[in-house]
Formats: sequence, structure tokens, C-alpha cells
Amino acid sequence: MKAFTYERAQSAEAAVKAATATPAAKFIAGGTNLLDLMKLEIEQPQHLIDVGRLPMAAVEDTADGGLKIGAMASNSHAAADPRVRQRYPLLSEAIVAGGSPQLRNKASVGGNLMQRTRCAYFYDTSKPCNKRQPGAGCAALEGLNRNAAIFGASHACIATHPSDMAVALAALDARVETLSPTGQARSFPILELHRLPAERPEMDTHLVPGELITAVVLPPPPKGAQVYRKVRDRASYAGGLASIAVAGPNVALGMVAHKPWRAVDAEAALAAGATPAEAMARELDGASSAGRNDFKIALVARLGAAALAEAKGERT
Repeated sequence: MKAFTYERAQSAEAAVKAATATPAAKFIAGGTNLLDLMKLEIEQPQHLIDVGRLPMAAVEDTADGGLKIGAMASNSHAAADPRVRQRYPLLSEAIVAGGSPQLRNKASVGGNLMQRTRCAYFYDTSKPCNKRQPGAGCAALEGLNRNAAIFGASHACIATHPSDMAVALAALDARVETLSPTGQARSFPILELHRLPAERPEMDTHLVPGELITAVVLPPPPKGAQVYRKVRDRASYAGGLASIAVAGPNVALGMVAHKPWRAVDAEAALAAGATPAEAMARELDGASSAGRNDFKIALVARLGAAALAEAKGERT
């Protein structure tokens, strides 16, 4: 691990100010992803700003009947909150599906959104990776790409985003609140947080340098059923192959793109009266494969149809 300096921020304002003033600074809360990347020298921050103890861990009701979850809340705390479990069971299920109890106890809500891809070539510093080293090339294009994206990929990167929580939040129409380096607070839909790779796969989000996530805000619970399903090679210690979140009429897919993928074509088909299988077929018309991930298209078709049928109360 490369040497770095460290400070514990006393406020969100002080944190973003320090991040702006210090070259190559990174925020750290639980550190469940960042520390692993630092040990492998994939991430090499010169300065760490600890935001984990800032008073932004509360879960609060909003005036319109929604819920505001502080970015420093642990994943375990968010998933176990009675209001989340009762009103947004989809979110609770997705968080629990996303990691072991030990990881959930340490990982923060804000950090979960900022975690980086689990692509094997991103983690292997002996192989070219545009996300790790822009311009180096993408070894996954012709390599072991079983877990690669089937939506939104580019010739520069076919990696996928690993967060389960983000997929549920995308289906729930959540918003993200941040504090910018200028000191201004802003709020935007979670679907505007993450990026597709295009020519700049090293950029995971649309946040500007030094911008800090302070909270996630959920609107009132959607009308209709909430369902979360995930498929992985084995039940523990394995990343996901694909997931789906259904929240009333909203559908989002996970582990299939560089960001949580809102299945708008499937949603439109369902609204027009299509069956779950027909709706998923419509969405997958736009899917593409990199070779060894061909199976993911058929997998998502079956997984999605089963989850949508469950949401409609049909037996699967």
C-alpha cells in the first residue's frame, strides 16, 4: 500500500473543503471497498478524509411520506430499520443480498453507491484495463468476460456495477443528496449518479471531484408489489450474475451494465398489457454479448419473467 496522510473530518463542509484543497484525496467511511483497492495499489490516494463519524447516519421520515437515509448509516442499520422493512422491503432485501453481515455492519450507504466494479481485469494490475489506466485497453473484450455487461457497454469497457442496493433504489425512484465543493447542496435522481462507460470508463459517476454524498431520499412507497431477486454462482462469497428489482410499475436490473439499468422498455411493455416474459423479451432486444456472457441474456429473461410474475401474484 502506498503511503498516505489522514484526517478525520469534523463536518461535511470541512470534508469537501479538504478534498478540494488536497490533490488525490479520497473520502473513506467503512472502507470495505476502498481499502481492498488500496492494498492492491489500484487506488492510490495521497490523502484520506474520514467521514464515517459525521452525524449523517439517521433514518428520518420526510414530510411527503417518504424516507431519508443518511449516507453514513451502515448497510445493516438501513436494512433493519422497521420503516424500511415495512414500506420498502425491496431495499431491505437488496441490501441483505449484497454482502455478509460483517460487511453490512461496516459498509455505509453512501459508500455502497460509490463501490467500484468487480471485473477481474480491473483487479489484476498485470492486465490492461481502461478503468484502472485510461488508454491501456480492455482485456475483458477478448478474455474472461463471463460477468460482463449486456447493456450499455462500449469498446473501452464492458464492466458491470456491483451494487445491489443501487438497483433497488433505482426501481424506487430514489434521489441522492450531495454537498459540492462550492458548499452548495444539490439533489438529483439516483439514475443520474452513475455513468455508462463510453470513452471514459475510469469515471464511475457524474459527481465532481470533492463532492460528498450526504443522504439518499426515498419517495412515498410505490403502489403495487415489491420484489428483489438475485442470481449468483453460489449463495455466499460470490458476486452476482444478475438481479432484478420490481417496485410497482418500475423495473431495474443489476449486474448487467456499468450502472443500475432501468428497464424502461419492459416497463412500457407491461403498461401496454404484455406478459412478464414478453416484457423481458422487449427489454432484451437491446442486449448484446461479449462472447462468454451469452448465457446472461437467457438468464435475465427467465429471472425477470419470474420476478415480474411474482409481483403480479402469479406462481413461478
